[in-house]
Amino acid sequence: FERGLACYVLDGDNIRHGLCKDLGFSDADREENIRRIGEVSKLFLDAGVVVLTAFVSPFKADRDRARALVAEGDFVEIHCAADLEVCEQRDTKGLYAKARAGEIKEFTGISSPYEAPEQPELRVDTGSQSLEQSVQQVLEHLSRSGVIPQ
Repeated sequence: FERGLACYVLDGDNIRHGLCKDLGFSDADREENIRRIGEVSKLFLDAGVVVLTAFVSPFKADRDRARALVAEGDFVEIHCAADLEVCEQRDTKGLYAKARAGEIKEFTGISSPYEAPEQPELRVDTGSQSLEQSVQQVLEHLSRSGVIPQ
């Protein structure tokens, strides 16, 4: 945005409260959530917008389907990696505590598996890096790969 590019961030707050408010956290609902996000992202991309999606996407098959929606090079998988303990410490909404208490069924990392990306275009260790360092790493990668101008 600061470089003058049309961009948008899709995340749980702006998707789960509208487009996907009918979905829970079951495997099938997570699959449908990521499918919808992929389709919306494709529409943004078709309009020339750089779209960043910030979602827990626990299944490789779902990420592969999202990648298949767009042209080669238009999908950049960025694995924001942090240990489960770090995720729980950062959980401002208390979702992990609810999952551990059994209030949320099939919660990724607690009662549902997470399939870490095997070959993401970029892996960012958000568990040990600051937010600023992580953002800088992403911007540098996107600039080097030609996704955004330098």
